[in-house]
Formats: sequence, C-alpha cells, structure tokens
Amino acid sequence: MTLQETLDLHVKNAVSSLYDATLESVEFQATRKEFEGDITVVVFPMLRVVKGNPVQIGNQIGDYLVEHVEEVSAFNVVKGFLNIVISDLYYNAAFQEILSEKHFGFKKAEGDAVMVEYSSPNTNKPLHLGHIRNNLLGYSVSEILKSSGKNVYKTQIINDRGIHICKSMLAWQKFGEGETPESTGLKGDKLVGNYYVRFDKEYKKQVAEIVASGTEEKEAKTQAPLLLEAQAMLKQWEAGDEDVVNLWKMMNGWVYKGFEETYTNLGVDFDTYYYESDTYLLGKDIIETGLEKGVFFKKEDGSVWCDLTEDGLDEKLVLRSDGTAVYMTQDLGTAVQRVKDYPDVGGMIYTVGNEQDYHFKVLFLILQKLGYSWAEYLYHLSYGMVDLPSGKMKSREGTVVDADDLMVDMTQTAKTLSEDLGKLDGYSTEEKEELYKTIGLGALKYYILKVDPKKRILFNPEESVDFQGNTGPFIQYTYARIQSILRKSKLDTNAPVAETPKSLHPKEKELLKIMLQFPEVIQQAAQQHSPALIANYTYDLVKEFNSFYQNVTILGTDDEVLKTFRVALSFKVSELIKDAFSLLGIQVPVRM
Repeated sequence: MTLQETLDLHVKNAVSSLYDATLESVEFQATRKEFEGDITVVVFPMLRVVKGNPVQIGNQIGDYLVEHVEEVSAFNVVKGFLNIVISDLYYNAAFQEILSEKHFGFKKAEGDAVMVEYSSPNTNKPLHLGHIRNNLLGYSVSEILKSSGKNVYKTQIINDRGIHICKSMLAWQKFGEGETPESTGLKGDKLVGNYYVRFDKEYKKQVAEIVASGTEEKEAKTQAPLLLEAQAMLKQWEAGDEDVVNLWKMMNGWVYKGFEETYTNLGVDFDTYYYESDTYLLGKDIIETGLEKGVFFKKEDGSVWCDLTEDGLDEKLVLRSDGTAVYMTQDLGTAVQRVKDYPDVGGMIYTVGNEQDYHFKVLFLILQKLGYSWAEYLYHLSYGMVDLPSGKMKSREGTVVDADDLMVDMTQTAKTLSEDLGKLDGYSTEEKEELYKTIGLGALKYYILKVDPKKRILFNPEESVDFQGNTGPFIQYTYARIQSILRKSKLDTNAPVAETPKSLHPKEKELLKIMLQFPEVIQQAAQQHSPALIANYTYDLVKEFNSFYQNVTILGTDDEVLKTFRVALSFKVSELIKDAFSLLGIQVPVRM
C-alpha cells in the first residue's frame, strides 16, 4: 500500500470514528512550499458529510492521524487545509526500498501484449523531421508501456506501392543513367528521393507547356505524359510485369538499406515489419464478411460502403466499384492480420499525425462493428506537426529537413558548444565525437519529447542544445556531475546502506519525495501515451538534485553515515535519470 493509500484509509477511518459519517473520497495535494508538511488533505469537500468548522475538523483529524499512523509525525492546519508531516523514519525506509530495486518503478511484463505502430514511411523519399517526431514518440511510448508492465511489439507498415513510388521509379528510368547508391556514394533512400523531386520538376515543366498551348491547368495536370506513364507503370506493377517488379524491388531495396542506417543512428528499432504490397488486398475477405453481417452495403455501381451516420459520422467507402482496395480496406486487413500473427495482442497503438484523426476514428468504429473484441483497445497516438522557423516542409519540392542531415547538424551544434565550454581535456578524438553525438541527439530527442504529443512544435536546433534550462544537455550534465561525485567518493555504490541518518535535511527529504513519484509517473505516462510526463519529471528531479547539491555537503562531511547516505542518494538519483532517459531513447554520458 502506498503512503497516499494508507492516509486515504486512515482519513476515512477518522471521519467514521470521530463523526459517525462515511467519506467516499479524500482530496490530496502537495503541500505548498511556504508551509511545513509533505502532503495536504483538503478539508472543504468533507463539509458535505461533516458539519462544523473546517479548521477544527482539520485539527481533530490531524490528532487522529498522529495517534494511529506511524508515518505521520506532526501536522498543521491552515484554513481548510490539513498539512501532514511525514516522519523521517518513513523516508529512510522508502529509500531502502528504492535502493533494493535495480530499476525502481519498472514493472515486470504480464498479461496481453500491445502492438505499437510507428514510422511507416513511403519508399519514395528519405525520412524527414516529421518522421523523427513520429519515430521518437512511437519508440518512447513502447518503452514506457514496457516499463509499466506491458508486453510490447514494435511494428511499422511500409508504404511501398502506389503512384508516388512509380513516380520515383519512372524518373530514375528516364534520367538516372544507371545511377546506384554505390556509384554516387548516396544513401539509397536519398538517391530515390532525388528522383521523386526530379519527377515533380519535369512534370511541372510539361504541365506549363500544355497550359501555354491553351489548355486549362486542371486539364493539363491530367494530360502530362509523365503522369500518364507513371499511371501505366502502376498498372504494369499490379499486373506483375517482370521488368517493372524487378525495378521496384531494386529501388525499394536501396531505400530499406538507407532507412535502416537512419533508424540505427536515431536509436529506434522494430520487432516486425508489414508492407503495403503484401497487405493492400487483405481487407477484401473482411469486406465480404461485413457485407454478410450487414455492417457494409453495396451501392448501385458495386462500390461497398459503411453507413456511420447514426454514429455522428458519414458514409465511408471501403471498396471501390471496380473491386480495388482503398486505404481503409488495407487498414482493416492489416489490423486483423496482426492479431492473427500475434494472438496475445490485446490492443494496438497507431502513431500517426493528427491530419488522420478522422480516418482512425472510422477504422476503430468499423472494427468494433465487425465484432472484434480487441477493437475497443485501439488507440490513435495523434501528434501535431513539426514546424521550423523557416516554415512548412514540402517533400515534392525537396524542401524537407532531412532526418540524417538534422542529426549531423545537431551533433555539430553540440560540438561547437562543448568546445566553447572547454571541459574536454584528456578526451580522445573518438571519445569527443561520441560525446558530441550523445549530446546532440539527446538535445533533439528531449526537445521533441518534452512537448505534449498533441501540440504542434516549432523546432529550434540552437535552443535545444543549451546547457541551462529544461533541455536534454542540462539533464545529461547533471548525470555526468553525479558520476564525478561517485568517482571521487570511492564508495561501493552496490553495497547496502547499513545505517541512515536519524534525521533528514529538508533537501534530502524533498529529493526523496520526488524520487518516490517515479513509479506513478511511469503509470501515468503509459495511460496517457505521453513521454512528456517522463521528460518533465526528469527535469524536476534534476532541479531538485541541483538544489540539494548546492545546499548540502556530500563529500565534505566528516560524518561517515551522512557521507555514505548522501553518496548513495546521489547514485540512485543518477540511476533514475538514466532509467527515465532510457524511456525517451536518450543516452547519458559519464563525463561532460
């Protein structure tokens, strides 16, 4: 039973014993800094069942708690707020519990698994800044769910077919002159992405020429020879034309190799992959079953729809009149296939931008109507776009912020700032480069993940790599500072702390209070699918440690019990920082 659960029970018992009344719930809040106390009971809501003066009621309940709860050492009442002082004995015992767990707050996985989908790129271009937010969110939410006690599968569906893929293929065929990643020295995804941009450039030229000859622009866009060739190529691919399929396999192979390099550098991974070329037809059998069940209906032209008007939505197309699949067909089939492949999956999380909110609302509703029990446990991890100071990104025009380039830029920015600070004496060139990458990527990841997923982000690289304030490097620096303390102490941090101080310094107590919140923060972050809760908790922990460090002597005290306790406390703070950052996919350096 947690401290709050213990207090909740005893406050209810107090009300029952003192006033012969039943209290349904107790309202707690953190005690305000200007008052003595660790946790506050709000008395005002009790006046519904207990008549009297709130100050008097607070004092009577306070007396009861001091007498009946060993963790409560004192109290004070300010108006209708009962501020409870928790004993040092409780915090000492709690610290021993924290020390006894290697990963304090992490739970062992049990029960149904959750599948988290993220990344899900197109194979006609490299990953960009928007994909970075997607990958970081999906990966972090997966790690948070694992630490909260869930079994997790990480997956993605790769959009490897369609007209946009054929555009890159056709442009390479026409203008590539046999270029390969090896012959150009370019990553495969970048090479293919260049031809997607080239297609758009040549296509616009053709449209302009047709318009100049007197055709309406709308008509010209459909008449451009390049577009007609790309559409013909798509039909050839769907018909299984050997040459087209071989070209498709070769160019997609280049892209996959490039993607893997980006994923490795970004520090994200996947347990399984799905490909649109395998899944785009999967939903047809489900549509047939849904027609038999009356979930879907056919229109006169043969197209199949789902009527969601009674649910406040509209009619949704699920199969075209010519029998070809739409995105909804594919997504229905993929969802069902995933549960077949992984029977222990009890729910799925789709990490997709908020422009697809309506699509997922419809998808989940249709799956529920089809009778899949797991459909009520589907969740769209909807997130806002990432903007830059220079404005919006457009991949067709080649004005996106490339993910690989951004990671290189972040590392370079970290290098410049670190060299300005001049604290890297004794580092080898390799150690310096590794540190710059750790700081640069930590800055990037933290800047993105500290923001609530639903909010739009204006990404400022220079602001993110700052060694002060709510940033990744500030937290990494505090971790490195603690490692320095541990090295100087020469104490065995794995040895049990046999004796703790009889009374705690207020700063020690404050630090322990925030450390004890970590298990609850993990559970909240898992429930809300929000890495921001972990990020901002870590910042609060680091701020509290720095206040402790500035106000309390750690290595300078002559009291060996105090020194051992404070070193162990510092060590455990660093372990919590490391664990919290691991949930965000961020590494921590032992020296900075």
